[in-house]
Amino acid sequence: MKVKDVMTVDVKTVQSTDNLFLAACIMRDENVGLIPVVDEGRLVGVITDRDLAVRGIAEKRPNSTEVKALMSTVLVSATPEMNLEEAAHMMGNAQIRRLPVVEKEQLVGILAIADLATDGEQGQMSEAMSEISEAYHDDRSNRIPNAPLH
Repeated sequence: MKVKDVMTVDVKTVQSTDNLFLAACIMRDENVGLIPVVDEGRLVGVITDRDLAVRGIAEKRPNSTEVKALMSTVLVSATPEMNLEEAAHMMGNAQIRRLPVVEKEQLVGILAIADLATDGEQGQMSEAMSEISEAYHDDRSNRIPNAPLH
């Protein structure tokens, strides 16, 4: 099965010059934790609910701050023709739950970890979740108890 068979295609986006308040409202209204950042349809970054909480609110940035100040620009992406096994492996290696899907430099969809739970693909979702979870637990186990989590 291919990424294009299960990805979400009607993806809400923001531009890098939009503000954090707009990004937060879209996340709330769409019930999503990640919004792709596009300029002229080209994927230039992503912003997550964690970015807003940790790097926005916790650092007392105003709602008018532009998305580009907090967005992640080191991106891993899939293509619509990629098979789900390869996409799941990429998600696990990158420790991400959502993967932008790009074709000819244009955002065409998002593949979420839950999308991998299609007929016969649950093993891939489990494998990707295990890789993500292991990395999370390994990262936390190296912390000093009660130390700040920056």
